[in-house]
Amino acid sequence: MKSTTAPLLNLFFEPAGLAWHGGALAYALGAWGFGVWGLLQSAWWLNALAVVVWGHGLVIAAYLLHEAAHNTVFRNNAHNARLGRFLTWVTGSAYGTFEDIRHKHFRHHRDNDDVVWFMVDDFLARHGGLRRVIKALEWAWIPAQEFLMHGLLAVSAFVIPERRAQRRRQAAVIMVRGGVFVAVAILAPKVALGYVLAYCLMLHVLRFMDALQHDYGGNPVLFEPRAPSRHGGRATEQAHTFSNPLSFRHDAPNWLVLNFGFHNAHHLRPTVPWYRLPAYYREHVSVDPASAIPLRQALVMYARHRVCRVDHHGGPFDDVQSVEMDGYLAAARRGQLYGGNAVSFLTPF
Repeated sequence: MKSTTAPLLNLFFEPAGLAWHGGALAYALGAWGFGVWGLLQSAWWLNALAVVVWGHGLVIAAYLLHEAAHNTVFRNNAHNARLGRFLTWVTGSAYGTFEDIRHKHFRHHRDNDDVVWFMVDDFLARHGGLRRVIKALEWAWIPAQEFLMHGLLAVSAFVIPERRAQRRRQAAVIMVRGGVFVAVAILAPKVALGYVLAYCLMLHVLRFMDALQHDYGGNPVLFEPRAPSRHGGRATEQAHTFSNPLSFRHDAPNWLVLNFGFHNAHHLRPTVPWYRLPAYYREHVSVDPASAIPLRQALVMYARHRVCRVDHHGGPFDDVQSVEMDGYLAAARRGQLYGGNAVSFLTPF
């Protein structure tokens, strides 16, 4: 008798993906449901727990979207694309398209660079008033620079000439998501507020993981397909990539972010699914904890330099923010880097 799970297993990139990817997706969607239910309750502690669980579910959904972009969930790329499109709605990034996310992220890997259209640092340098407001909000732990990017994402088809063809679709997404949010805010304001807080939590976690993983800034060549790499392309990719696992010795804590901290392993072979990245790192990158940025130092840098990270200026270590490669890793391990904002794969411009 044939196993009833065999056809389902054959859909996945690897048979193990049914359990790992399937479990992660079930958790992400369950967290959504628990978040809504918990915020409808009267107990404050349940409201708080609901926000945390909902926010973490959004984090898992975002990293599953990243997996789908790399075609590591299903064997069929079309199935990965369908999952990815669904997850853009789950993560609030459906204003752009999944194809744009995948294209920009592939350029990031191929070019060994942060390939962008919008240079947020230059924009804030020209708008001092807005920069000061963002710094004030970031001091209060509100991820304002990420909200700027997501706000631009919501109207990107109207400001990016190359995406003008998406205007009708984007307007429809704005009306649908905006209408649902307004309705929820009227009928269940606590749920609407909880969603905003959960979304802030997701933005903080994604930014914390992204902030130190590369030593380069933006390069405005997103719509220049043959632009030369500034850093030597894939030949020097590992030298400009850095890992920041939540734990180097224990795998389970890293499941909280689908092992995204083993970033050198991901860049070395982007088709390795998330659940095999720790082993792949130890086999092909290093078994030495000194090869990665310690969690404690990463947390200290993220908290202490949250204001000067906005424009990479005004902190105690301004003179070392331009270091690269081995110097970058050494500075990170000393806790001297500010890191970067506004580099999420959810905002593909």
